Amino acid sequence: MLDRIKASLPSLAPAEQRVAQLVLSDPRRFAQLPVSELAARAEVSKPTVIRFCRSMGYDGLSDFKLKLVGTVSEGVPFIHRSVDVDDKTGDVLVKVIDNTVAAFLKYRNDASTHAVEKAADALLAAYRKGKRIEFFGVGNSGVVAQDAQHKFFRLGVHTVAHSDGHMQVMSASLLGPGDCVVVISNSGRTRDLMDATDIARKHGATTIVITASGSPLAAAGHIHLAADHPEGYDRYSPMVSRLLHLLIIDVLATTLALRIGGAKLQPLLSEMKNNLRSKRYT
Repeated sequence: MLDRIKASLPSLAPAEQRVAQLVLSDPRRFAQLPVSELAARAEVSKPTVIRFCRSMGYDGLSDFKLKLVGTVSEGVPFIHRSVDVDDKTGDVLVKVIDNTVAAFLKYRNDASTHAVEKAADALLAAYRKGKRIEFFGVGNSGVVAQDAQHKFFRLGVHTVAHSDGHMQVMSASLLGPGDCVVVISNSGRTRDLMDATDIARKHGATTIVITASGSPLAAAGHIHLAADHPEGYDRYSPMVSRLLHLLIIDVLATTLALRIGGAKLQPLLSEMKNNLRSKRYT
């Protein structure tokens, strides 16, 4: 919830921004104060405080305070950063969605367009030269790698995904100049992925890494697509990280598809769709 407020700051009116800053400065205190004192501290009118709460998607100040208290309370580690033990199903629904939306908004505001363009250029060059584009990930990130392979092969790309460390090392050993490998990792500290990235680089392949800033993997790749979020990489059940990685893959796939051009892709995709009709019930 607090991350979403931070991400929404630039789009708020100046008066609502002051209310938002008041929330962020001391959320526990904000939840305890009456609307008159909140308005006085933010130097706004009482209706502005209510309007801010509704701008954030809540029914009003009472609803906003209720959710705010849940956000700043001690959460359940290894499950979700903002969920509390006594949360009702409706609270869980709101918190999980809010957490994801906040991460997406933060990524939208922080993402490096330059890095995405460099990655898209490398992928397009590999595609045009008929080179390989491979996706590496282990555990939860291995599922994202499989999803990436599924998206890219439909564009006519020679691609494969590996989630096994031995296969990654062997495959990286066969890559060469012009090939691309996209390495996905939440922590950026997985030894198998580091080894495979180093081997791919040594053989001249372009390495694109989707991982946390400041991690060893971030420094090991040619192109770093930062995937920073409030969820710790040591959580037992990663949620936001997986969705953020899938989002970045969608951005790359869409950017590549636009650069390839509809004139080339449209007939391919249309034929694929027609051929799949027999697989579905009418």
